[in-house]
Amino acid sequence: MALSTPQIQRFLLTKLHKRCSTSSKSKTINRNKTINIFSAVTNNRRSRCYSAIAIDAPSSLTDSPPIRWGSVSLQGPREEMEDDIVLRPNSLQGFSFAAVFDGHGGFASVQFLRDELYKECYEALQGGLLLLGKDFKAVEEAIKQAFAKADTSLLKWLEMKGEEEDESGATATAIFLGDNKLLISHIGDSSVVLCRSGKPELLTSPHRPYGSNKASLQEIKRIREAGGWIVNGRICGDIAVSRAFGDIRFKTKKNEMLRKGVQEGRWTEKFISRVQFNNDLVVARPDIYQVALGSDAEFVVLASDGLWDYMSRSIAFI
Repeated sequence: MALSTPQIQRFLLTKLHKRCSTSSKSKTINRNKTINIFSAVTNNRRSRCYSAIAIDAPSSLTDSPPIRWGSVSLQGPREEMEDDIVLRPNSLQGFSFAAVFDGHGGFASVQFLRDELYKECYEALQGGLLLLGKDFKAVEEAIKQAFAKADTSLLKWLEMKGEEEDESGATATAIFLGDNKLLISHIGDSSVVLCRSGKPELLTSPHRPYGSNKASLQEIKRIREAGGWIVNGRICGDIAVSRAFGDIRFKTKKNEMLRKGVQEGRWTEKFISRVQFNNDLVVARPDIYQVALGSDAEFVVLASDGLWDYMSRSIAFI
């Protein structure tokens, strides 16, 4: 049943692609804050491509486990929409699964992952049974395994599609919400932000090969140890995100990528003769966090970087 609050009605009347759903009639908690995040960007013509989803924290509802949510996507000036969101409410033993995908090099990787990643998570988490326990290490290993399997399947699929998809890839930030806790599995540069007592808490760090923060320095070190190099904040002068699904040229086709670079005049034969790869330059290994929710937790926002590049989190949650 659709939400009927005035704020959600206004949200549904925006000119963008939108969806809104609920399976609960419980009270609305600061719904205007979630709408501000979306409406501030949708009303600006300079908006970039992005996808975002806002989900009520279970503690903000008087009856459980049903959840309420709203999402919005904006293609912007791009020829093809490369972002997407997925929500599977209460599908894992009372836990809800949500994810935002930010594709690059086309939509192919996102199209593949939007079903495959959930399937692998479902199997690895034993249908959600692991989420009900208190063994975080077991959950962490299961999710890492799910992400690795999804990436392996995607790489095989991209290989079959041929060279036209060599540049296809996608970041993914997923959450598992339930039992008064939030589990996050994150690769790439999308973000998870929790609104707690009206204030935003950033729960993820972007995986980018530039910057002086701890996460960026770790990524730069990993890439160089793997035999890669960074030019103008891009791996091999090419991609500006260091963890992602797909991107076969930085995984199983690294040597082909070198030869293609010579053909395109990006580097010389002498240069590539000195390159020795020891590992993948782009990886699909997620950061995994667990956050306790309480009565002060209001809602969670997952959004691709296109939203946060335009507006700060402090302004978004006013």
